[in-house]
Parts: sequence; C-alpha cells; structure tokens
Amino acid sequence: MTHEIVNPAHLAKPSGFSHGTKAGNTVYLGGQTAMDATGAIVPGGIVEQFRQCFSNVLDTLAEAGGTPEDLASVTIYLTDIDDYQKNGREIGRIWRELAGTHYPAMAGVGVTGLWQKEALIEIQGIAVLQDLRP
Repeated sequence: MTHEIVNPAHLAKPSGFSHGTKAGNTVYLGGQTAMDATGAIVPGGIVEQFRQCFSNVLDTLAEAGGTPEDLASVTIYLTDIDDYQKNGREIGRIWRELAGTHYPAMAGVGVTGLWQKEALIEIQGIAVLQDLRP
C-alpha cells in the first residue's frame, strides 16, 4: 500500500513532519496546534486556539478527500483541562459549526506542555474515508 503525504498549501509549511498521511482509505491527521498560515499560534485563549487547530485538522482531512463525518478518532491534548471544561459550551458550539453533530471516539489528555510554548491545545485524529460508490 502506498502512502500519500497530505500538506494543504494554505497551512503552515511543515518541517520535519506532515500534516497528514493517507494510507488506503485511512487518513492519519498529525497533531495540529493553533498555528496560522505563518506558523504563529493565534492570539487569544483556549476557544480561539480550539477553532484554529480543529480547522487545521479539518482542512487537512478535506485535502485528503474527507469530511468531518469520516473522523473515527480524535485525541485532544490540553495544557489546562479546567480551562477547556470551563469553555466547553463555546467549544462545543464551534465543533458543531465546523463538523456538525458527528462525534467520533474521543480522548482528552492533560499534558505539561506542547511543542510551541504558546500552544494550549493540540488535536490529532484518524479518519476513514467513506466508500464513494453511487
């Protein structure tokens, strides 16, 4: 089976990693922080960072030919679980805005830090592309 590297041109240029890898009908979505197209972490708190990093995940999935409904598993790494939970209602609204009401298997993991010091959140996922038969 061949692997296809997936790096949307409008996301920050990856160095030493890929935004995604497509193997057959499975897409492995690399951990996305709240980097904008220049590689800078977006300003604001957890809500703004959630929107950016989840958008990055979904943009990579779209580049691979998928949709949010194809997400099978999502892991969210958080430097402050309490802050995420405190803003859960707004984060949930953003999820529904971007991905609808499809909720894959999920995990939230508290961590002491992420690659970029300003990053509060990182999202990684696995998607299985739907069979596109008519």
